[in-house]
Amino acid sequence: MEKESELIRRCIEAACQSKESVEKWRRQRRTLERLPSHLSQSLLRNLLRRGLLFPSLLEVFKYSVEEIDLRGENSVDAEWMAYLGAFRYLRSLNLGDCHRINNSAVWSIVGMTSLKEVDLSRCMKVTDAGVKHLISISTLEKLWISETGVTANGVALLASLKNLSVLDLGGLPVTDSALNSLQALTKLRYLDLWGSKISNQGALVLQRFPKLSFLNLAWTNVTRFPNLSALECLNMSNCTIDSILEGNGDKAPLLKLVCAGATFMNEAEAFLYIKTSSLSLLDVSKSSLSRFGVLADMKMLEHLDLSSGTMGDDSVEMIVCIGANLKNLNLSSTRVSSVGIGILVGHVPKLENLSLSHTAIDDVALSYIGLMPSLKVIDLSNTNIKGFFLQLGTESHVDSTLTALQNLSYLESLNLEHTQVRDPDLHPLLSCKNLSHLSLKCASLTDATLHLLSSLPKLTTLHVRDAVLTTNGLDAFSPPTTLRVLDLMGCWLLTEDAISQFLKKHPQVEIRHEIVQNLSTEHQTISNRLSTSQQSLKGPQRNKKQGNLPMPEFFVDQRLKYNREELLALQFSPLSLQSPHDAGGVTPNV
Repeated sequence: MEKESELIRRCIEAACQSKESVEKWRRQRRTLERLPSHLSQSLLRNLLRRGLLFPSLLEVFKYSVEEIDLRGENSVDAEWMAYLGAFRYLRSLNLGDCHRINNSAVWSIVGMTSLKEVDLSRCMKVTDAGVKHLISISTLEKLWISETGVTANGVALLASLKNLSVLDLGGLPVTDSALNSLQALTKLRYLDLWGSKISNQGALVLQRFPKLSFLNLAWTNVTRFPNLSALECLNMSNCTIDSILEGNGDKAPLLKLVCAGATFMNEAEAFLYIKTSSLSLLDVSKSSLSRFGVLADMKMLEHLDLSSGTMGDDSVEMIVCIGANLKNLNLSSTRVSSVGIGILVGHVPKLENLSLSHTAIDDVALSYIGLMPSLKVIDLSNTNIKGFFLQLGTESHVDSTLTALQNLSYLESLNLEHTQVRDPDLHPLLSCKNLSHLSLKCASLTDATLHLLSSLPKLTTLHVRDAVLTTNGLDAFSPPTTLRVLDLMGCWLLTEDAISQFLKKHPQVEIRHEIVQNLSTEHQTISNRLSTSQQSLKGPQRNKKQGNLPMPEFFVDQRLKYNREELLALQFSPLSLQSPHDAGGVTPNV
C-alpha cells in the first residue's frame, strides 16, 4: 500500500511540473473525468499550490471533485465561479478571504443540488443580494458569511435554509429582530454571533434552538441569557457577565467555557447555573476574575488558562483541588512565583503543557518543574531564570539548574527566551532526547551553544536569537538531520555569505535572519527542483543570475559600533555586554 501511495504521489508531482506537462494530460479529458474523487482533489491541490491552476482547467474536474478549498486566493473571481457552478458533485466550497468574490460571482452556484458547505468568510463584496442567491441552494447545511457586507435584512433571509446546522454570522450587525426571524432553523448546532448587536432580550430567542451545542457571543452586549439544555461550548470573551445559563430545568452539560477579557459583575452568581463539574476547558485569561473558589468543583478540567489575571501564590491551592486531570495550565503574566509552583508538585500528574512566561519565578522553580513527569511543553520565557546558582560567599557557579529537567523524559518543547542562561548551563538538555523545539534569546550565548545542540537527535526547530554567533561558528555547525527551521534573528555578527554557504550545505533547513530573509526560500526551491527536468528550471519565477539580496533599510549593522578588540571581547565574554536589541529587557513583566 505504501508503494502504491508513493507511486501515486510521484505521478501527481510529475503531472504538476510545468504548464507544458499540464497541457499534455489536459487533452485526455475523458480519462481524467473517470479519476477517483480523492485523486482528483489531490491533483487539484497540487496545481493550486504550484500556481498552475486557471479557470478553464477546472472544467476537467467537474465530474470528479467533491471538495474545493480556494481560501485566500486573490485571483478567484466570477470567471472561476462560472466553471465551479458546473461541478456535478461539488459538496464543499471554501472561498474565505477571496476578496474578488462578489454577488455576481455567487450567482454562478445558484441552484446547485449537491452543495452542502459554503464558506464566504471575509468576502466583503458579498452583500444581501448575494444571500438571495445562496438561499436557492436548499441543500446547504453549513454556511460561513462572517465579516461580509451582509446586513440584518440579509441575515433574516437565511430562515428559508431549513437544513442549516452550522451558521457563522460573526462580525455582522445581527439585531434581535434578525435573530428572532431565524427561529425556523431548528437543526442549528453551531451559531457564531460575535460582534453582533444582540441584547439580553434577543438572547431569549436562543431557547428556540433545541440542538444548539456551540454558541459564540464574544464582543456583544449580552450580560445574561437563559439555560440552553444542549449547550456544550460557550464563548463570552470581552463581555460584561452577570449570569450564565440562568433558569429552570437541568443545567447545560457545558464542556468548554471561554471568558477571555470578560468583566464579571458578580463572580458568585456568574457561575451559579453552570454545571461546573462537567467542564473540561476554562479560559478566563485577561478577565476580572479574582475569586478562584469557583474552581474547586471543576474536577474534570483538562485545560485551564488564567494568564494575565490576578492569580497569585495564595490561590494556587484552588488549582491543587482540581489538578488530577489537568493537561494544560497557563499562568503567564500572573503573580505566581516559585513558591506557588512548589505547591503544585504532586498534584498535577497528567500535566503536559505549562506556561509561566512573564512571571517572577526563578531557578528554584526548575527543581519543582522537574517533578512533573508528564510535561511535554514548557514556556519559561521572560522570567528570572539564570541557569545556575552561586555558592554563598563566592563567585563560582554550581551545576546548572537545568539539570532538573533531565527527569522529563517526554519533554518536546522548551522556551527559554529572555532568560539569563549561558552556554555551559545548556548541557543538561542533551539528556532530553525527545526535545524537538527549543527557543533561546540571550546575548550570553555564543557559538558553543550551536555546537552543543547539534547532538540533540530529534531537534526540528531551533531559535537562537540575539546571540553572539560568528561566521566560523555557523560554518562549523553540523545540524541534526531532523532540523528544519533555524531562527537566527538578531545575530548581527553573521553575514549574508555565511548564511548562503550554510544553506548550500544544508538545503533542508529553513534559516531566518534579517539580512537575507528570502535567501532560504530560494535555496529550498533549488533543492526541490534538482530532480525535475531542465525545462522546469527555466520558469519565469527564476532569474538567470542570482545577485545579492538588498539589505533592508531598517537593518543597521551593529558591528559598526565596535572595533576589532571589542568584538572579540564581546564574543568570549558575553556576560559583560548586552545585546543592543535587549537593553534593559531582562526584568520580567509581572
